[in-house]
Amino acid sequence: MATMSIRPGWHLPERCVTSEQAFLNRRHFLRDLGWAGAGLLAGAVGGCSRAQEAGSGPAQLAGPYPAKRHPDFNPGWTLTNEKAAASYNNFYEFSAGKDITPRLTAAFVTSPWPIEITGRIEKPMTVDVTELIELFGLEERVYRFRCVEAWAMIVPWTGFPLNRLIEKVSPKADAKFVRFETFNRPEQAPAMKRRTEYPWPYFEGLRLDEARHPLTLLATGIYGKPLPKQHGAPARLVVPWKYGYKSIKSIVKIEFIDQQPTSFWETLAPDEYPFESNVNPKVPHPRWSQAFERRIDTGDRVRTQLYNGYGNLVGQLYGLKPA
Repeated sequence: MATMSIRPGWHLPERCVTSEQAFLNRRHFLRDLGWAGAGLLAGAVGGCSRAQEAGSGPAQLAGPYPAKRHPDFNPGWTLTNEKAAASYNNFYEFSAGKDITPRLTAAFVTSPWPIEITGRIEKPMTVDVTELIELFGLEERVYRFRCVEAWAMIVPWTGFPLNRLIEKVSPKADAKFVRFETFNRPEQAPAMKRRTEYPWPYFEGLRLDEARHPLTLLATGIYGKPLPKQHGAPARLVVPWKYGYKSIKSIVKIEFIDQQPTSFWETLAPDEYPFESNVNPKVPHPRWSQAFERRIDTGDRVRTQLYNGYGNLVGQLYGLKPA
């Protein structure tokens, strides 16, 4: 008969224990950024303990929200209804059904959340998302978001430009691409266990100049609150001129590499989901047109804009002269 082990209230589960190497790397990282580190590290451990008491979810991150909206990304557009955005989500680790994903993410544990930063960089390390928020601060930006399935929304993301993190880890001269990877927890994500033909965990990639572009955001919140789990809590990528599947959710690893990586959907169907995947109304998906998009809350059909309307900001990345 199995025996039950009763643990004292101060006990930390094994996954909350930081390895010695990660602890030392983090100390050096914080010291290099000018932080004393002791209070921040204590807060991270405390957050882990509180997460166990309160269950999963990003509620522990509520302090920095809502963040101040960046004046350059405050266009006065009508935002997509928040409830509609929260109930229309692609998160294939949980389900292919958009409306049931919020319910299926209930058991998904999002705190603590260490992110490994590695590869062709001078300062590889592992750091918790709460520490990144403390280090880089948060701002709100209103972005268009366009799915390859031809639906769209306009939402206020909260986060910080990914390039702030890239600068701090100092890519080496041969770093040309950035590969991102999400969690691998089939015990918490039912579709990962069921869909064994998929190459889990989910992975994506960008060219380094795309990752460094000022529009590219590491997002930790939406609608003035921490990210709900179905939106990719606690940290996801937002690349607004590309189709939504490039904006990988729930990132656990960022790797700088010298060769172009493959991406999850590109591996499965390269003719439908190429690596670049910029929004382009003149390039149809093999199974449908991309000329129009549907707003998820109103049902309105509007013309798709090249690069999702950000062409004047990103066109030079692809050989277009600024207008």
